[in-house]
Amino acid sequence: MSTKINMPRKQTLTLWLLFAAITAGFSQARKIEFTEYDMPNGIHVILHKDNTTPIVAVSVLYHVGSKNENPTRTGFAHFFEHLLFEGSENIKRGEFDKYLSNAGATNNANTSNDRTFYYEVLPSNQLELGLWMESERMLHAKIEQIGVETQREVVKEEKRQRIDNQPYMTFQAEMFKRAYTVHPYRWTPIGSMDDLNAASLDEFIAFYKTFYVPENATISIAGDIDIEQTKTLVSKYFKDIPRGTKPVPRPTIVEPQQKAEVRDVIFDNIQLPAVFQAYHIPAQGTPDSYAIEMLSTLLSGGQSSRMYKALVDEQKKALQVASFPFALEDPGLYITLGIVNMGISAEDLEKGMDAEIEKVKNELVSEHEFQKIRNQMESQFVLQNSSTVGIAEQLANYHVYYKDANLINTEIDRYMKVTREDLQRVAKKYLTKENRVVLQYMPKSAQSKPSDTQIKKDN
Repeated sequence: MSTKINMPRKQTLTLWLLFAAITAGFSQARKIEFTEYDMPNGIHVILHKDNTTPIVAVSVLYHVGSKNENPTRTGFAHFFEHLLFEGSENIKRGEFDKYLSNAGATNNANTSNDRTFYYEVLPSNQLELGLWMESERMLHAKIEQIGVETQREVVKEEKRQRIDNQPYMTFQAEMFKRAYTVHPYRWTPIGSMDDLNAASLDEFIAFYKTFYVPENATISIAGDIDIEQTKTLVSKYFKDIPRGTKPVPRPTIVEPQQKAEVRDVIFDNIQLPAVFQAYHIPAQGTPDSYAIEMLSTLLSGGQSSRMYKALVDEQKKALQVASFPFALEDPGLYITLGIVNMGISAEDLEKGMDAEIEKVKNELVSEHEFQKIRNQMESQFVLQNSSTVGIAEQLANYHVYYKDANLINTEIDRYMKVTREDLQRVAKKYLTKENRVVLQYMPKSAQSKPSDTQIKKDN
């Protein structure tokens, strides 16, 4: 999902052009040079040298996310993000973080529908420590009952804190299970706690042996390194790790085209109603995906965007509005959402959201506004490469998803090819009622008094 840049509301075109000129110059100065190669066991390695500061980011991306899971064992990919910090044959339980903190390093990981990403940010003289620890994760991870039980509870608590007890945060699971009928995107990375509870130790071990293999891994290292020395160290720690014993499975299911609007009401522990809309969109990296992302910036890229100005500032229908493409390896969703202002109904807010989308369909965006969007995209492109770990992650993502790590330097050209006419065209093509799921979030206190929408639905 792409990060949006919130810019001051009263920014003038002159300041936008000045900022674009500055960042464009910075972007050119910061061209990301890198070396990449394949190891005999299938690991892809990407190395970026930047001796500006004495730090290095060591990362490993495994091409496994929630879409690779068994439908009856959802949540495995995210679970492993936690489990593989438990330790290994040579790292005792609880000592993974201790090694790194003692070296002045930090580490983390994240899981999506499509991949799992682990990284350490270390002083550059501790590069070898990061490589050793990642090689332990790949080859010698301990998948044992005590670790599984511990991390089951950790994941349950994470779900309670981040989803169950947060207003509106069930929307992703509620939306995706309605938007997808057969594709494995129909469940989210957090998965089902019942599935995790039912899984056996042997099933966890089988998942590890299937997906945590060299041919499914990309090592990306960025920072204060010597390229040849780093190649030697990578070989030292990873060359003897054997390939997997069978092909890495990839889902081939294609979600059928949605032909009618899907609507529902969700009663939640909230004070104010909200409206969530999800439109089916093409996969990331396709030409239309770039136009959709720029369209999203037009609609909700900060407080000077169309939806915010119209629905929050002028009409006072919403306390907050947003839109973003949930860009995925397979066709994803374009989400628009709004939290209703006091005294306004969810139906009124939805009409206002729809009206802003209709304007994009019926009126060509002005040259002034379009230039502003282009400047925002350029700024965002520069900012994503502002840290060593950001560079390491982007290089790995571009290689895994597009087989072209150099998109870290050139993908902005794809955005710049988008025209004003493209924005109007993709709005007409994808932002249609028959192509969407609409959820109205209502307070539980309203459950005994159904809204007009619910009455119509029940009838």
